[in-house]
Amino acid sequence: MSSASLDSLLYRNEFVDRHIGPDDGEIRDMLAVLNLESLEDLVRRTVPAAIAGGKALALESPVPESEALDRLKAIAAQNRPARSFIGMGYYNTHLPAVIQRNVLENPGWYTAYTPYQPEISQGRLECLLAFQHLTMDLTGMPLANASLLDEATAVAEAMALAKRVCRNREAGDFFVDQDCFPQTIDVLRTRAKCFGFNLIIGDPDELPEEGLFGGVLQYPGMSGAVRDLGGAIGRLHAQGAKAVVAADLLSLALLKPPGEMGADVVTGSSQRFGVPMGYGGPHAAYFATRDEFRRAVPGRIIGVSKDAHGRMAMRMALQTREQHIRREKANSNICTAQVLLANIAALYAMYHGPRGLIRIASRINRLGAILAAGLRQAGLDAPASGFFDTLSVSVDEAQFSGIARRAAEQRVNLRFDEAAGVVGVSLDECTTPADIELLWQVFLGEAAAELSVAAADEILTAGASPIPAELRRESDFLQHPNFNRYHSETEMMRYLKRLENRDISLTHAMIPLGSCTMKLNAAAELMPISWPEFAQPHPFAPQEQMAGYLRMIGELEDMLAEITGYDAISMQPNSGAQGEYAGLLAIRKYLAARGEGHRDVCLIPTSAHGTNPASAIMIGMKVVLVRCDESGNIDVDDLRAKVEQHRGQVAALMITYPSTHGVYEQAVMEICEIVHDAGGQVYMDGANLNAQVGLTNPALIGADVAHVNLHKTFCIPHGGGGPGMGPIGVKAHLAPHLANHSLVR
Repeated sequence: MSSASLDSLLYRNEFVDRHIGPDDGEIRDMLAVLNLESLEDLVRRTVPAAIAGGKALALESPVPESEALDRLKAIAAQNRPARSFIGMGYYNTHLPAVIQRNVLENPGWYTAYTPYQPEISQGRLECLLAFQHLTMDLTGMPLANASLLDEATAVAEAMALAKRVCRNREAGDFFVDQDCFPQTIDVLRTRAKCFGFNLIIGDPDELPEEGLFGGVLQYPGMSGAVRDLGGAIGRLHAQGAKAVVAADLLSLALLKPPGEMGADVVTGSSQRFGVPMGYGGPHAAYFATRDEFRRAVPGRIIGVSKDAHGRMAMRMALQTREQHIRREKANSNICTAQVLLANIAALYAMYHGPRGLIRIASRINRLGAILAAGLRQAGLDAPASGFFDTLSVSVDEAQFSGIARRAAEQRVNLRFDEAAGVVGVSLDECTTPADIELLWQVFLGEAAAELSVAAADEILTAGASPIPAELRRESDFLQHPNFNRYHSETEMMRYLKRLENRDISLTHAMIPLGSCTMKLNAAAELMPISWPEFAQPHPFAPQEQMAGYLRMIGELEDMLAEITGYDAISMQPNSGAQGEYAGLLAIRKYLAARGEGHRDVCLIPTSAHGTNPASAIMIGMKVVLVRCDESGNIDVDDLRAKVEQHRGQVAALMITYPSTHGVYEQAVMEICEIVHDAGGQVYMDGANLNAQVGLTNPALIGADVAHVNLHKTFCIPHGGGGPGMGPIGVKAHLAPHLANHSLVR
């Protein structure tokens, strides 16, 4: 060894060797049991020759963990985030160190699997039950689920629920408050088109008097306005429509709960409860509704039962609503949904308790009042009341230009609406008095020198609030002992360890429950998510500030394209279920562009995962099942018969490869060809992509589009039920029909 060259002593395969369990001897023993000579022999016997890839992947050579982290650090340093006051559903927040260290960065929490087996999941289930309790108490609703993917899609799920439970089956219109966030409106437009609903976007004071099955109101609005929703909710109810409220969860510590105004559904994001913005996610959405609608709710619900000894036990309840059981008749295609982030939000609420949440919200509101008072004193049109944390300030053209220039100079991000002549500013938990003085400088220039936070605070009437008296919260919340017990770091740390010890994660044992867990959660891979350069950026920050993120996303797209064989990658879907939706939507748009929008039949093998038929229904397709044999192989003769039966109507076939049964089907290329010859497209569910990487790829097999479960194949931790991510790859003809975003190009 002493004579070895310097280059040969660099341990370039350190990552693989430290994390792939079997050594050479164990591999030989396993091969001997199978009567095989080598791993290459195993691949030849398993993967059909017709689809075996003939060339090595053109990826960079492996590097040691330390070098990979150095590279990521250099990429992170390219992000130059400014101080963000953009708001629009994303806010700076303080993640308590005890939660960061013991949950977010703890493999005992982030490597656990979805709690299908309650006996090994009691810790997480207790935490999710607390998340539901938090949601119900703050919203004033009697029932909540255990999280959804994000606010925009949660509002879309609420729209679907409103239609399901509305007794007026002829009603086809859904009203959207014009003060909703634009990303929410965009998602509603897409979902409504697929469902055949008509959206009416406007002022809640001018609600149509008939034809509505529901409507959504933003509370507070994107403009910052806090309005009494009772009148609009009453007008919706008068015509039998359901009222959805998209609410800022932290604001409800001070504001009258929507449930007390008559709301039927209250939903939104829990991001403000300690979860970093992370350039857009992941963040857990919350969803609360009336008890009578419990069987129409999307997502998971945690309930309380008793075990064989009469002790309290928690488990997932009402599972017959869900896609893994009800398939094409499910309420939604939502599967696991941001559980790790929901846990963080619940624990944040426990750590602060009701008094702490009121203090945080009151401080934000007070700083907003001080900011507005200073702007008014200088002659700007800032509101005196009717807001929680957001101000919309009307300015003339010269003022607008000056504010934009000074904001750029001071590295401050605001919300600019040049067409309306409005500058928006949102405050948050991290806002300081120094920030208020900085904002005065940005808005007022030299005139800001005459203002001081201390003076403005004294001038404001003691106890005065920008929240109208009739909209202030009077009801108590979070009175359960768990929200009033763990306010010291020591008590919280011990509580978290007790919960962790009631679960099984990869820190305890292997979890042989499917492809979701057949991957590595290396500590080095998780370290960068806590770096402020990655954790703090706002998703709508100017792209010139986000060179690091854009580089990282671009490089990942290139690597996924090489691995999958596809021509284009979309990183937008934030779960496998969302990937299915985005991929099927691309197919639907492609067919419509060809004048074949009438094609609406989706062929799905009976062995498919339940999300497949649920996604097809959500996209507006009809599900036709194709038989499988006892080994899980698609019955090719039955496929031909179904294609012939629906000739001219076939839009897509959804397949999983290898199949859900773990089978590499020999006829897979023939199966794809049958569908293509009939004018349809092939969607591949990427759940088992880890059995293709480096051996074959979806494009070679014949799939036109596939989603990639980064939490299955590429090492995002499962988090006890999320976060996941489901980017899709497509062939060139589908690339023009990938998802986009109205605010980020």
